[in-house]
Amino acid sequence: MALQLGADVCTATTKYGTILLDQRSGAYWELNPTGTLVVRTLLEGGDEEDAVNALLAEFDIDRDQAARDVAALTDHLRTSGLAK
Repeated sequence: MALQLGADVCTATTKYGTILLDQRSGAYWELNPTGTLVVRTLLEGGDEEDAVNALLAEFDIDRDQAARDVAALTDHLRTSGLAK
């Protein structure tokens, strides 16, 4: 399922990854390059399988670990209210 950030979430790209700022609470999260790739893939309309494949193409990781990482990140973003 594609990802959509909440209306109150701003992003900024840094040389280390991406910052997500929740303007409602002032809390922010820093995504490393792996998390950035996952979020970018999902925001561009890809689903979780597309994000897994993007990780496999870019990093030395096995499919099961990539799938767990993608699921954990998307679950965290949704439960924290940063994404739908």
